[in-house]
Amino acid sequence: MAGKDRFVNQIADINTDYTQWYTDVCLKSELCDYGPVKGTMVFRPYGYAIWERIQAEADRRFKAHGVVNAYFPMLIPQSFLMREAEHVEGFAPEVATVTHVGNTELGEKLVLRPTSETIIGNMYSKWIDSYRDLPLKLNQWANVVRWEKTTRPFLRTSEFLWQEGHTVFATPEEANGDALEMLEVYREIARDVLALPVLTGKKSEKEKFAGAVATYGMEAMMKDGKSLQSGTTHYLGDNFAKAFDIKFLDKDGTHKYVFQASWGISTRLIGAIIMAHGDERGLCLPPPVAPYQAVIIPIGATKNPAVGEAAEKLKTELLAAGLRITLDDRDQSPGFKFNHWELRGVPLRVELGGRDLEAGVVTVCRRDTGEKFTLPFDGLAPRIAALLDEITVHMYDKAKAHTDSHIVPVSSLDEMGTALDGGNFCDAYWCGDRACEDAIKEKFAATSRVMHEDQSQAGKHKCVCCGKKAKHRIYFARAY
Repeated sequence: MAGKDRFVNQIADINTDYTQWYTDVCLKSELCDYGPVKGTMVFRPYGYAIWERIQAEADRRFKAHGVVNAYFPMLIPQSFLMREAEHVEGFAPEVATVTHVGNTELGEKLVLRPTSETIIGNMYSKWIDSYRDLPLKLNQWANVVRWEKTTRPFLRTSEFLWQEGHTVFATPEEANGDALEMLEVYREIARDVLALPVLTGKKSEKEKFAGAVATYGMEAMMKDGKSLQSGTTHYLGDNFAKAFDIKFLDKDGTHKYVFQASWGISTRLIGAIIMAHGDERGLCLPPPVAPYQAVIIPIGATKNPAVGEAAEKLKTELLAAGLRITLDDRDQSPGFKFNHWELRGVPLRVELGGRDLEAGVVTVCRRDTGEKFTLPFDGLAPRIAALLDEITVHMYDKAKAHTDSHIVPVSSLDEMGTALDGGNFCDAYWCGDRACEDAIKEKFAATSRVMHEDQSQAGKHKCVCCGKKAKHRIYFARAY
């Protein structure tokens, strides 16, 4: 049993082998497993439950902004992708194609959706006739296929789950406004649901979505100082409207092309949670997305049946209060159970033994801090609920402090190299030239992430790469 009690120690050291630590946590906390096809991933129930929590929280917010859900086929005629030149060029290397059904070759090849702008654009051209049909705000929860060369669980797999919003408006201002509005929704989800501080802003032309006029990104810093793109929104202009002839009859009696936006977050948010909050003991889940917000562990229940009965009573009370609770009454040692649930990141552990019962208390342990204390048995539910709120805030504040302390202003390539090697984001000024972006990527394996929210002093500085007058203040970082 002693070996089993040391289960958490079987994951790699986060400080010396971060990559292996991440993989170990994904697999040994039973979030996922590798699929039989290279690059694919199987969601295990615990990992999928986290995605369900993210879905629920996001879906509620989307609907509050007037968005409704629909679903579109994953098979798309290859000709659809060809209609928007920049779009097809951007996705061509990743597109999986269906060429045969049985032994019969298809008359037209079909692609497995890498994203759905084209097929949705085709349907919008049928559904939109008049200004009265606008705005149209649809979202779908779906899978997409992108044949990635290098894969890692949750972060980059050949098939992944996401949501993609596709909105249509009469004016460019409305469409671009929607992209910015949804970016703020994503920031709220990151903060309040994932306890994740993020940087948001416009992407460079090089980093924008294929076919978009402008792309806005949400970047989160992981504990190793790399950035994880955690969500994007796109102002599509009338590019897809022209490709798919999406027009409406305006109030002035003329036909006009619509303007569109699209936006998406995916299951890579689970990877963000792992890497932003995890530690040497494994996962550390924010309470809003934890499948179980607390685990009750009865100690000595075999010898003292009253302990088991009290644990069942406590579980019933906490569930009735709307909390997500599990009771671990397996025939295993307390140490094994502690490690089991610490590895899985359950926010609170509630221990109940004979002495606790006599004293009318439970012993509570916080996963985020390791702090251990007692609380009265009676009236425990509101105290647990308050603790969970406190944990969410603490986890956000801790991650925010880490992010803030690892953003370094740089004014030269030497400074940039030192900052990046130290596990930092670089706050830099840039001339806007693609050649400088390419040079930085070639030299440091770093890319531009998003524009800084404060551009007021950009013109007073020089480009970090070439020394010419800067046009933008922007973050550079190594990224997943």
